[in-house]
Amino acid sequence: MTRKPVVAITMGDPGGIGPEIIVRALEGRKVQSSCRPVVIGQSGVLSGAAALLGSSLRFHAASRVGATAPAGSVALVEAGSPRERFQQGRPTASGGRLSLAAIEKAAALALTGSVDAVVTAPISKEAIRKAGSPFPGHTEMLASLTGTKKFAMMLVGGPLRVSLATIHIPLRQVPDALTAAGIGRVIDLTRDVLPDFGAADGKIAVCGLNPHAGEAGIMGEEDRRIVAPAVRAAARRKINVSGPHPADTVFFRAARGEFAAVVAMYHDQGLIPIKTLAFDTGVNLTLGLPIIRTSVDHGTAYDLAGKGVAGSDSLVAAIRTAAELARNRAMRS
Repeated sequence: MTRKPVVAITMGDPGGIGPEIIVRALEGRKVQSSCRPVVIGQSGVLSGAAALLGSSLRFHAASRVGATAPAGSVALVEAGSPRERFQQGRPTASGGRLSLAAIEKAAALALTGSVDAVVTAPISKEAIRKAGSPFPGHTEMLASLTGTKKFAMMLVGGPLRVSLATIHIPLRQVPDALTAAGIGRVIDLTRDVLPDFGAADGKIAVCGLNPHAGEAGIMGEEDRRIVAPAVRAAARRKINVSGPHPADTVFFRAARGEFAAVVAMYHDQGLIPIKTLAFDTGVNLTLGLPIIRTSVDHGTAYDLAGKGVAGSDSLVAAIRTAAELARNRAMRS
């Protein structure tokens, strides 16, 4: 790809910090140098956020996605009704409807190739539920919009790339939720995305569930009975993979460059090392979609909305990661 990739950035929940962090992110050179951004949302909401922050950034209605916006402005595609009346600092049905409209528009643009990647600002699960959405969040909605059946979450931060075999379930349910087939799908999806990072031949490490990866069954049978067979089956599929590895050492080894990615068994096992090393710059990447989608690794932060204090480091990292993936994917096609 010789041109800069076009990256769509959804507004997120208008009652949260999404509009503010978008303005902050787009003021900086790091974003403008990496891609051609186009914001999907309501111009009034974004302009209001710019005014709150004392920013001179303007939003220009895009007649054609990818067209060059005037100097000092960013292209914007309207999504949702301007008549929606949300409340700042709390989840509302109106805010949920605007969030959903932006996601739907961005997904449609990505599926038609009008944009090269999608970056999502944070939404509220409560707000989209108030708006009537059947989806618990971005990932499931984008999977439905793109007809995707197999998908997973990867977190990228600092030197680590970590995929999750299970996500938002209680810890006591994790052992019963793990299957060799399910772990195998996450290994496959992790392998599939590594070329987009320029690490096509990189090795994948798979975490054990129990301390010391079960210690030959002494500390739990799941690693020997479920995780190890998944790793062996993936190796037979010619995937460069090893494990199960004790989780208390594998992230140190990955951070030193021994592994290109790690598959963790549950949410906190994978996110604690990411947030320890890259708390402000972590990026959420959805694996398995036919489009590139990244996101911030934080929520709407209603308590900070309207105060002009929210930081945009995670959004900047999400945009730059999306642009990198789009460039690498285009060069391979």
